[in-house]
Amino acid sequence: MRLIRQVKQRVLAALMNQPSPAPAPNTLLSRPPSYAPPSTVTFSTMNKNTEQEHLDSVFKQKRALRSRVRKALKAMEPDLRSQEDNAIQSIILESPWFKSSRRLCAYISCSALREVDTSKLLSETLSNPTGDGHTQRGKILYVPRVEDKNCHMRMLRISCIDDLVANSMDILEPVPVDSDGNEREDVMLANEPVDLFLLPGLAFDRSGRRLGRGGGYYDTFLKKYQELAKARDWKQPLLVVLSYSVQIMDEGVIAVTPDDIPVDALVSPVGVIPISQAALDSQVCTG
Repeated sequence: MRLIRQVKQRVLAALMNQPSPAPAPNTLLSRPPSYAPPSTVTFSTMNKNTEQEHLDSVFKQKRALRSRVRKALKAMEPDLRSQEDNAIQSIILESPWFKSSRRLCAYISCSALREVDTSKLLSETLSNPTGDGHTQRGKILYVPRVEDKNCHMRMLRISCIDDLVANSMDILEPVPVDSDGNEREDVMLANEPVDLFLLPGLAFDRSGRRLGRGGGYYDTFLKKYQELAKARDWKQPLLVVLSYSVQIMDEGVIAVTPDDIPVDALVSPVGVIPISQAALDSQVCTG
């Protein structure tokens, strides 16, 4: 009996010291959905908290800068603003990249928002003057129409200034249908790419950062259009902002998020500031 007990003890000890059997092939080891190692949960939570704190800080900086720039724009003398409006528009009209563009999107300036005036640009674009005595194929112009408060904006084709009507905010927009009752062409449904976007904003810097008014309409639209251009293997459009002198910030002043779209060039009253290689390739330099 003693010998039998010793044998049983040895067999039990051997079994306890053996490694666990490997799982059978194609067997999935699953955990309860709520399970995660404590360290992973803590690290993930820390990352989310840190990211949210960073975004909150960025948005706070943006709000403060918007307030500052709005005050500076409000303080601009009317004569100075008019001079800078004329200078900026003249620079654009004389630029090689504007003259060579065939399809473009441009914002319609609103004096109440103190945006750089685009009335001359729109008028010249729609009348298609050549300036050199030669016949030039007409430009196609798309302008923005805000559809709702969820960053939904469209760019619709117009052929004359009379195609615009004032919305509830007293901002001129194209009506969805023309005088014949036909739907206007949406740039997102066009068969050819846009060459140029002329963009508004509140503040800009020489590295391509753009601070909008907080609605996110342009960044959302530009992202969608860039994705469309990539999917169709089109050349990406040149993104150019128009800026009064007081709107140009030192680098690092404008905080950005991953959703903010950088621009290619900046037009100020004293000239064009090329930022991207695309701007340099398009002969954005004026000197």
